[in-house]
Amino acid sequence: MKIIIDAMGGDNAPLEIVKGALAAQKHWGVDVALTGDTVAILKALESCGVKELPRGMEIVHTTETVEMCDDPAMVFRRKKDSSMGVALQMLRDGKGDAVVSAGSTGALLTGATLIVKRVRGIRRAAMAPVIPTTTGKAVLIDCGANAECTPEYLVQFAYLGSFYAKRILGLENPRVGLLNIGAEDSKGTDLQKETLHWLRNAGEKGHLNFIGNIEAKEAIKGGCDVIVADGFSGNIMLKSIEGTGSLAGSAVKSIFRKNLLTKLAALIVMPGLNAFKAMMDPNKVGGTAFIGISRPVIKAHGSSNAEAIENAVGQAKYFAESGLIADIESHVELMKVDREEM
Repeated sequence: MKIIIDAMGGDNAPLEIVKGALAAQKHWGVDVALTGDTVAILKALESCGVKELPRGMEIVHTTETVEMCDDPAMVFRRKKDSSMGVALQMLRDGKGDAVVSAGSTGALLTGATLIVKRVRGIRRAAMAPVIPTTTGKAVLIDCGANAECTPEYLVQFAYLGSFYAKRILGLENPRVGLLNIGAEDSKGTDLQKETLHWLRNAGEKGHLNFIGNIEAKEAIKGGCDVIVADGFSGNIMLKSIEGTGSLAGSAVKSIFRKNLLTKLAALIVMPGLNAFKAMMDPNKVGGTAFIGISRPVIKAHGSSNAEAIENAVGQAKYFAESGLIADIESHVELMKVDREEM
């Protein structure tokens, strides 16, 4: 299996990207294609103590880089030889099995949509991070790719998230909840109310294990396995979780630093604290998948270090082997919304 990595994307490119690629080859047993400036990539390899290109690694030279300030809608027209664009073209042309990039989220989503293309029948691709809950994990879909949504988008997100939870989390019958300000049918805007109708209809037909509306606090407690949201609400929920985790970590650290007794107590509970920290560490997760694109595309966070890239490559490998895209392609007909039936 070959994973294509945008070597110039992200705050720490290309050094940390190259370090991560080297580690990923050893850990995951994959071939790697690095797109970007050959001189910069070779220099990064030399900094890692590697003087010859390792077996199973290739460099695809490009002359341009997608910057965070570039307009996602225009960048691939203006920068036809960017490391991100070439990576996506290679994926489209079957020259690799998945793409990993720590570059601009908007540009990567736009490029994946325009170059690699969505699965036929899918209206919008969505970002689907796996977030920690009290009882395990849950898929949050969407978390920012689509700030404005229609009921059809959310219905499709529910199916996409359900298939993802089955294939990636190994859940046989994932519980799907619609993120809302309350559990009652009357809660939310017209978007949530209409979406609730269609998701309940899908649940009654046995197409989804839909449990109804769910509040954010109940979702975090493990109330469902797939949290369906428009990108605006989903992003706020995700950022709130990240901020709360950071706040809790700082508060606990300050408590244990108070005196000698609390420092001794910290030594006892340190394994548990480290496990909690790992749950919230984006470097351990690696990245977020774009669900609905016809080939696997993984977005690593912009400040990814080598560990994050290594884990993102593992995520890409697992995604490519999962059969998720075939599931989506074979069930697109179930995801259509006919508003005349309302």
